Amino acid sequence: MVAGLLAPAPHRSRLTGAVTAVTATVGLVTGIAAMAGTTGALTLPASLPLGELVFAPDRLGGLFMAVAGGVGMLASVFGIGYAHGPAASATAWTAFAAFLPAVQLVPAAADVMSFLLVWEAMAIASTVLLLADHAHRPEVLSATRWYAVMTHLGFLCLVGGFAVLATARESTSLASIAGADAGSTAGRVALVLLTVGFAAKAGLVPVHVWLPRAHPEAPSHVSAVMSAAMVATGIYGLVLIAVRLVPAAPQWWGIVLVALGIASAVHGILQASVATDLKRLLGYSTTENSGLMTIALGASVLLHAEGEPGAGDVALVACLLLVVSHAAFKTTLFLGAGSVVHATGERDLDRLGGLWRSMPWTGSAMALAGLGAAALPVTAGFVSEWVLLQAIIHGGPQQGLQPGADPSRVVAVMLPLALAAVALTAGLALLTFVKAVGVAFLARPRSAAARDAREGTPSMIAAMVAGALVLVGLGFFAGPLAVAVAASVGAEGIVATPTAGILLTGFGASIEPVRLSGAVVVITTAVAGLAWVLERRQARRRTALPWGCGGVRLSPRMQYTATSYAEPLVRVFAEELRPSRDVAVTHTDESRFVVARVEFRQQLGDPVEPLLYRPVQRGMNRLAERARGIQNGSIHRYLTYSFVALVAVLAAVSR
Repeated sequence: MVAGLLAPAPHRSRLTGAVTAVTATVGLVTGIAAMAGTTGALTLPASLPLGELVFAPDRLGGLFMAVAGGVGMLASVFGIGYAHGPAASATAWTAFAAFLPAVQLVPAAADVMSFLLVWEAMAIASTVLLLADHAHRPEVLSATRWYAVMTHLGFLCLVGGFAVLATARESTSLASIAGADAGSTAGRVALVLLTVGFAAKAGLVPVHVWLPRAHPEAPSHVSAVMSAAMVATGIYGLVLIAVRLVPAAPQWWGIVLVALGIASAVHGILQASVATDLKRLLGYSTTENSGLMTIALGASVLLHAEGEPGAGDVALVACLLLVVSHAAFKTTLFLGAGSVVHATGERDLDRLGGLWRSMPWTGSAMALAGLGAAALPVTAGFVSEWVLLQAIIHGGPQQGLQPGADPSRVVAVMLPLALAAVALTAGLALLTFVKAVGVAFLARPRSAAARDAREGTPSMIAAMVAGALVLVGLGFFAGPLAVAVAASVGAEGIVATPTAGILLTGFGASIEPVRLSGAVVVITTAVAGLAWVLERRQARRRTALPWGCGGVRLSPRMQYTATSYAEPLVRVFAEELRPSRDVAVTHTDESRFVVARVEFRQQLGDPVEPLLYRPVQRGMNRLAERARGIQNGSIHRYLTYSFVALVAVLAAVSR
């Protein structure tokens, strides 16, 4: 923060970016040490009524610290070459320097006050970062308002939930309030409030509305941290409830989580698949991935409640593997999107195209990250979704039951629904990232900005490539990663094979990424070789396109755009997406019968807003209009209000 405030403007990005990268690396190392079982505590004296602030990460907190540290390190290095203009101001870099430690300290907090303090610091710093470019783009203010309102409503829910638990146990230490009885009134109230608060931060439907607004408007290295690390703190909170605060959570909570996860995963990927704004697409993809994590956590709660701890442990590990893999590919994707914006000034996929030739490093990193987001071999995204599917399939109602026992109807309904949602999102995710990478980087440029694009600075390239390599490396060494993740929550039944694969001992299922990648390479090489041989045997022929009147080659206007690519999906899901279309026809000056230009416009909104938030907003406005009558400027009326309030307080206290 001192570097951000005092560094001279020409050197601010380099100096502050390097300092924040070192800070994030310290958090990464601390998190890995905590995962390995190293214990320690940092106690900060406070003169306020808050008391001492204690940070002592356990194995679970260490995992999330390591994730935030790794993401922050890559984002800082990227920001050195990327940040310019308002994003490189003293205010922006100072807020970024405060934002990163806050994200890392949330999972390290050992008591309620420390947790809430760094949680709020994280929210305030990210709000300031969102406002970086408000003077040039009015949509930034709208996005910031939505973000500030939603994040602080979530914060109030967290304060209420923790207050209930702390009051019941007469302590603010997380260790002391752990193990709350889910059947008690305090346990149920806390469970509901904490779930709402953490779901808002995780971007789950229907409290996700800030996410597709805020992530596109923030500087891209900030978007990467918000999407890959800050959103994960919401998932950390839900996991914290499941494994520590309310470890014997009731079955209804598992049902709620699975339902929230299904709605978020399907809604998020459906919106992403039809989005044409690259960063908005990535924002909705975050909602989808948060949904998948929540499905895994809810399945774990359900299976533990049904007396299937083996499958429940595997589902819990799947949730954490999804967190790690999402951090890797989403960081790379947002940094890649930032590189595209840096080179072209464009986020609209319909105006990009042909970037691979001029930006090969960005294109390669985005393609690898797209494989991870689409859960394709051999990335960490593929491995994590494979583990989730194994938990759902083997945790079905007919699995692990004693002869004569009745399968649970709840499990019989919820797990197949979860399986269908995971399969649907996997298919739509593949379409989404084929569109994002294919439309932006292949074919021909659709604008002058795309045609003149150039690769970013060395620090930007290094950060993107490092993120892509981490994603692939985590996929290759999935076994050790899964064992480390399982140890962070005390899960059993997961071991690493000699070739760094995963063996689920309870199911007898295994995956070998090294062998799988070898098979992929062999098959790809054989297909490519066969295609090359066939091409060599055939005489080369020139073909003329029929719609080019026999003499015109393909032009950028004839290519697939993001809008046309998603058009079949828009038709299939028209009821859910509710598109509004407009065709503008411009005639020539000479004759109204001769068309000079035809422009097709299509807008796709989020249906949650008109169905849920707009009515609430209208109701609040009407209530505010009526409440204005209370404030009429009369000092006598104000004194009457004060007197009535005083009497009410005295009456309440005297009971």
